[in-house]
Amino acid sequence: MKDRILQHFLDSAELKRSAAPLLCSPIARAAELLSRCVVDGGKVLACGNGGSAADAQHFAAEFVGRFEKERPALAAVALTTDTSILTAVGNDYGFDAVFARQVRALGRAGDVLIAISTSGNSPNVLQAIDAAHERDMTIVALTGRDGGKMASVLRASDVHLCVPHGRTARIQEVHLLILHCLCEAVDAGFDTTP
Repeated sequence: MKDRILQHFLDSAELKRSAAPLLCSPIARAAELLSRCVVDGGKVLACGNGGSAADAQHFAAEFVGRFEKERPALAAVALTTDTSILTAVGNDYGFDAVFARQVRALGRAGDVLIAISTSGNSPNVLQAIDAAHERDMTIVALTGRDGGKMASVLRASDVHLCVPHGRTARIQEVHLLILHCLCEAVDAGFDTTP
């Protein structure tokens, strides 16, 4: 058992070490997009399923509350949290529409959608991307493996953060690190010294 646990730590550390050179530049680009969005009065919408839903909520909490330093509250909404909306839209339009419907209601030009799917193939996240594009929003996509279908629907103005691994747990671990990097980079843009 101890050897298996140790292997989890080693595998996670190795993936982070090997992915860093590949992801640093696109993470920096995503951070610039997010900073520009919130400074210009826009908002960030975030969505995903399962563990990715938890990551979307975690990200929104860090933006609205704070990450590691005091700064103004930043507009972010996790589209995964309102059970009345999720169940109403799921019932009336189907589960594939639960995020897209919210994007159409809340999203505006200049806003950013953080779309999280370890496989890149989640139908409701794909529909959210389509809805965001209709609203002239920019997408920051977090995927794994080969990026799945999401890789082919993203535009040049979007940012694709694809973790080069096949195991969901490892991908999610790096997704959380990416989200923390984004939060820290946006925080760094706010000078709160008196």
